[in-house]
Amino acid sequence: MRQKMVFGNWKMHGSFEQIQHLLQDVILGLAGEESTVVGICPPYPYLQLVKKLCSNTNMKVGAQNVSQHDSGAFTGEVAASMLSDLGVNYAIVGHSERRELYGETSDLVAKKFMASQCAGITPILCVGETLVQRDNGETEAVVLAQLQAVIAAAGVEAFSNAVLAYEPVWAIGTGKTATPEQAQEVHRLLRKHVAALSEDIAANLQILYGGSVKDSNAGALFTQADIDGGLVGGASLHAEQFIAICAYTES
Repeated sequence: MRQKMVFGNWKMHGSFEQIQHLLQDVILGLAGEESTVVGICPPYPYLQLVKKLCSNTNMKVGAQNVSQHDSGAFTGEVAASMLSDLGVNYAIVGHSERRELYGETSDLVAKKFMASQCAGITPILCVGETLVQRDNGETEAVVLAQLQAVIAAAGVEAFSNAVLAYEPVWAIGTGKTATPEQAQEVHRLLRKHVAALSEDIAANLQILYGGSVKDSNAGALFTQADIDGGLVGGASLHAEQFIAICAYTES
């Protein structure tokens, strides 16, 4: 049985004071929680602080992005080896905001995926379609192309040490959420695609839903057969909401 996961993506939010108060409440609220993998992905400057605050807990720490390069004259970039030095466990690659706002292609995302794994970091690969693409009936083609670009570069075996996240772009930060049935349909599609190459890897691959996950919809989402947890945005900045979302993995 696949272990449930909930990761909070704080995006470009936070301060030393805010993070200390937030994590204090989250850690207290999740005390004793061992059956679910819970993680936080803070902005780069706070990775070491979050790692320190979570040091005596089961919580994981992830980065929101990573460079495809090992080192070099790439001002402003952060290598996977540097994240590994900080004890970072996971790295988000291919988030829709990186694809849309910074022009990251699926080929570039594949390179970041592989760079993460080479440094011992588990990549969380995000795929998802825009509202226009969904309305045009292109959801399947879009998400499978994004997934296949990484499989073609890294091989399906790489997904034995990776996490997949379906995040419909039209449901991120909009307050809209895919219905549990809509989300499950895409999750099943993604798992089926991997299963065509390796049934064992597909059976164990954790696929998260990310798209305005809240304490009010997490329960219905997490009971779907192929949804293994959530990649949580805004709600992860509120301790009570994040704790409640994590609790739904026990249902």
